Amino acid sequence: MLVSGKTADAEAMCPHRLVLEHVTSRWGVLILITLLDRSYRFSELRRVINGYGGRGVSEKMLTQTLQTLERDGLVHRDAKPVIPPRVDYSLTELGREAAEQVRALAQWTSDRMTQVEKSRRVYDESRRVDDGDGRRGDAAASR
Repeated sequence: MLVSGKTADAEAMCPHRLVLEHVTSRWGVLILITLLDRSYRFSELRRVINGYGGRGVSEKMLTQTLQTLERDGLVHRDAKPVIPPRVDYSLTELGREAAEQVRALAQWTSDRMTQVEKSRRVYDESRRVDDGDGRRGDAAASR
């Protein structure tokens, strides 16, 4: 995969941040966590990731993300010389290490979501603007 001038500049300026962006990107997280279980063929991997809910990953985006993670040394692409072609994706040792860290963060997020939602409600309520007649904004007024 060729590196654009823009990517090369970003790598030179702050390579750590770029790798962190790859690992924690929307699809990077799901790819890494999924590949912790086992190796997957492209279509299998796409199906599993799309099964997590939300908007599904396109073939183009999955391909680009896999190539980026492969370039960073986190994903191994094994193309078998058979007909029809078979390509399996798995984690390298470096990828497994990163995936374990990402999975721990994803688990923490899941475990603490109730607290985060409560904090968001408290924050949002404290930011409502007084509408001039002594009452708070529509969310508070509708109670």
